[in-house]
Amino acid sequence: MSPPAVAPALGMAGKEFKRESATARLLGSGSAGVAELMVFHPVDTIAKRLMSNSSRVSSVSALNKVIFKDYASAGAVTKFTSLFPGLGYAAGYKILQRIYKYGGQPFVRDYLTQHHSQDFDKAFGKGTGKAILNATAGSLIGIGEIVLLPLDVLKIKRQTNPEAFRSRGFFRIVADEGMGLYRGAGWTAARNAPGSFALFGGSAWAKEKLFKLEDYNRATWGQNFVASVVGASASLVVSAPLDVIKTRIQAASFETNESGFSIVARMAKNEGLTSFFKGLTPKMLMTGPKLVFSFWLAQVLIPAFGNIV
Repeated sequence: MSPPAVAPALGMAGKEFKRESATARLLGSGSAGVAELMVFHPVDTIAKRLMSNSSRVSSVSALNKVIFKDYASAGAVTKFTSLFPGLGYAAGYKILQRIYKYGGQPFVRDYLTQHHSQDFDKAFGKGTGKAILNATAGSLIGIGEIVLLPLDVLKIKRQTNPEAFRSRGFFRIVADEGMGLYRGAGWTAARNAPGSFALFGGSAWAKEKLFKLEDYNRATWGQNFVASVVGASASLVVSAPLDVIKTRIQAASFETNESGFSIVARMAKNEGLTSFFKGLTPKMLMTGPKLVFSFWLAQVLIPAFGNIV
């Protein structure tokens, strides 16, 4: 009689391999993306407008103008609703991005675990090797995220430079701009590689070193939250300079063809080296919780859905 099937499947050296179903990963990451969009889109708009601003902000009124643009002198309700530009593009981008990133990283992690886990253990030690493996899987999936770049570009332009649309709809813009919507792809990949490495690696490190977890899926809500804070903080700091460059490339008018290196030179000359960290404080205070929230929710929901689907 043949032995019963083992679930979940086992990878090399007896390590557990695929832990959740594709459906669980889709539902968990997608739910995290929807929740993040509903709560944090206004915060994201503020951060993007601060990062794309190249002038000095020396007063409250000037800051008000940067954040609310043409609605700086409007009432509180109008100001708030003005922080929801590009919501359609944001919905498409954010939900797909979270499904791709949070749901896709486990598949890359599974592949590396099955075929290369011993290599990571030998190079970095057993516990650290597992964390570095998770970080590497995150970095690889982060680089591939550039396939969603057009939606990100349109979202950022809606938030920071709505005049660039000139009343054109989505399909007209795609037809007119073509591959121009992938402007800044190299800088985006350069930002995503270390940023995603730090996000997933920082979270795995916290679970491995702080909580001594061998099975990351057994982390409690509180442990997942702390791990998400560690990963998100590391990711934001590491990716900050490249994120500023990426945002300025994407926020420019469609007709602008200024290269990333030209932006770097101009920023260093006119704004100083600290300009590469513009928006980092509001990102840590506002975008940081957004990333913590969605990453934490995905880490909680994916195993939870794995138990029921």
